[in-house]
Amino acid sequence: MKVSTSLLPREFYDRPTLTVARELLGAVLVRVEGGVRIAGRITETEAYVGESDLACHARAGITPRTQIMYGDAGRAYVYFNYGMHWMLNAVTETEGFPAAVLIRAIQPIEGIEIIASRRGKQPRSKWTDGPAKLAQALAIDKSFNSVDLCSRESGLWIEAGERVLDESVTIGARVGLYTVPEPWKSMPWRFLVKIKEIASSG
Repeated sequence: MKVSTSLLPREFYDRPTLTVARELLGAVLVRVEGGVRIAGRITETEAYVGESDLACHARAGITPRTQIMYGDAGRAYVYFNYGMHWMLNAVTETEGFPAAVLIRAIQPIEGIEIIASRRGKQPRSKWTDGPAKLAQALAIDKSFNSVDLCSRESGLWIEAGERVLDESVTIGARVGLYTVPEPWKSMPWRFLVKIKEIASSG
């Protein structure tokens, strides 16, 4: 199958967050560093939708941290988690409505040596199987907060990649929401490419 390298346009992100989260599976996250592409196929995402979603940062309204979520769709929302790890999100929906998709995992396909230099102490299967891990592998930090994912000039963007069929996707509850009350804790807003599909596409 030929993989598309077309940049996902702003219209892609300016849609319901659950739709964007599902359709980001199979797309390719690209980071350019020193002229070298470091990239991976997106294999896991989570949706965070509005101030009413008690798992979403926007539950607190507009703050210095969350204001990016209220802006243009297609921007990167990068935040520091637990005082230890950077997390990459793509802002979704219309301006003024705070929502985003957390990129939870990728399958490395370009810049493997660079990723290995940063994550090589772990088994290859564990290099980028979590949001903090992929941020470390691609050297994504606060400097990328609010950059335009719809422009190659930003050095960080998402390309169309491959379409993932519904039968290859597992949908379930978001992870790590230990203090979030129901029903938000169990909302089926996590999308994951099945392991066997990831292995066969490598």
